Amino acid sequence: MFTGIIEDSGKIVEITSEGSNKNFLVESSISPELKVDQSVSHNGVCLTVTEIVGNKHWVTAIEETLIKTNLGDLKEGDIMNLERCMIADGRFDGHVVQGHVDQIGECTGIKEAEGSWYFDFEFDANKGNITVEKGSICINGVSLTCFNSEKCTFTVAIIPYTFENTNFNRLKLGDKVNLEFDILGKYVQKILSLK
Repeated sequence: MFTGIIEDSGKIVEITSEGSNKNFLVESSISPELKVDQSVSHNGVCLTVTEIVGNKHWVTAIEETLIKTNLGDLKEGDIMNLERCMIADGRFDGHVVQGHVDQIGECTGIKEAEGSWYFDFEFDANKGNITVEKGSICINGVSLTCFNSEKCTFTVAIIPYTFENTNFNRLKLGDKVNLEFDILGKYVQKILSLK
């Protein structure tokens, strides 16, 4: 389980294919502290560390993950948001993030607002996911609060710290992002659909 509070940015230095899977070699300051078989959120996707090489680590994304996330579109040199799993006796700063991406969204608006930024996103509401006003959303692994919540769109505000320390500073109009909707909202949605 994760909290959506990004620890570090990792640079993809190599991508290899193995059947329908892709292996990513990621360089970061936390890589030497990782352990093989450890779960780490990469752009909001829970991936298992398979090897550590100095200040780099390898992870593998299977075909199912590549289909349902933006990882298949990433290239060498791209930056990923990284977060290790939550420590059970630590503070819980973000919200409950599983690292299980629900669907891909698209950035449809970026507006600078004198030191902060507003980002608009669109998603396919036919997949059964919802946002609520002032509810939680996880975008590329970052825990954020939604507003202007509509059936298939929402907005988030990004403070300078988050902009500078995540890959939000590289996001452009039309870019695809990984969306994990709030787990509580998903349970409520499921219960209501059964009635």
